[in-house]
Amino acid sequence: MYYFAYGLNLNRRQMAKCCPEAKPLFSATLPNYQLVFAGWSRDWKGGVASVKRAGGEKVLGGVYEISQKDEKTIDRDAGYPGSVDKIKVLVFNDVHGGVEVFTYIVKNTGRPASPSAAYLGIMRQAYIDWGLV
Repeated sequence: MYYFAYGLNLNRRQMAKCCPEAKPLFSATLPNYQLVFAGWSRDWKGGVASVKRAGGEKVLGGVYEISQKDEKTIDRDAGYPGSVDKIKVLVFNDVHGGVEVFTYIVKNTGRPASPSAAYLGIMRQAYIDWGLV
């Protein structure tokens, strides 16, 4: 199964700790969504990445192939089904065209919440690793 990561799990080292069987496949774009920081993480002392519908916007991320075992681990770590929903979306890249994947979205984004510098640092490195910046 395919998982679209755009937040902490986009970072390959972070993902390898969480899901050692996950295979990074390709970078992709999620159209008509926008990256936001919402909710609050006690662990990260700030907002966490999520996406919300926004026509004409796009979210860059990476697609991993994961096992059912890894899916259960990610579900638990992401807070599914409690604080996040798991949704199916169509992502695109130049080589693979449209690919159906699943990703997570914070249920009640509420007001934006600034992420911590540490959280942003992990995401920044992920964007570099995937060639997205």
